[in-house]
Amino acid sequence: MPVLVLVLIFLCLSGPAQAGAWMREKGTSFVSSTFTLNKSLDQSSGTYIEYGWRDDLTIGADLSFANSHLGLQSGAVTLFLRRPLSRPDATHKWAYEVGAGTAWVQDLMLPHVKLGLSWGRSFQIGQNYGWMGVDSALYWDVTSGRRAAKLDGTLGYNFSQVTSGMLQVYLARIDQQTYGTFAPSILIKPKNRNFRIQIGTETPFDNLSSTSIKLGLWREF
Repeated sequence: MPVLVLVLIFLCLSGPAQAGAWMREKGTSFVSSTFTLNKSLDQSSGTYIEYGWRDDLTIGADLSFANSHLGLQSGAVTLFLRRPLSRPDATHKWAYEVGAGTAWVQDLMLPHVKLGLSWGRSFQIGQNYGWMGVDSALYWDVTSGRRAAKLDGTLGYNFSQVTSGMLQVYLARIDQQTYGTFAPSILIKPKNRNFRIQIGTETPFDNLSSTSIKLGLWREF
């Protein structure tokens, strides 16, 4: 598989942003860090940061790193800004993102630009609330002009003030090939704390034996 395709696959399947179509309140921040490991000892880590510059402008960064059991090192970083397309009180939230950054494999650097569109809404079942969202993005590799498309879906539900469940699907379309990952997880929020612990798995659609364990930490400031 060409190195460029490997870079694009990594960039698109390194995990979605958690915020989706929701804007960050002015002056507040959100940070999440995740780590995955499979039985072949392939490992990856990611850090997602966003800050409410204004109520209608969220800025942030998405960083990912990976080490395969064969010694191949890769990573990506994307800086972005998000603007709303819907009213703050709208039931259906819409927002767009523009961003730029670079991906790399070993010593090969491949800068890219990104354009994204997100939809989300909250819902209530009984006394508890949940959320759903769809995040789409197009990535253009500046060096080669090649493109990759990404589509992520999220469904979450707060079972209690302590425990939430989340189902996510990551899809990517690259060079007429589709790649996907199924990622269920549980979020645990200790009482009187402003962080959540994420415990889950990530399973490629085309290789169930490569399922990874995922551990994460979410925190709001």
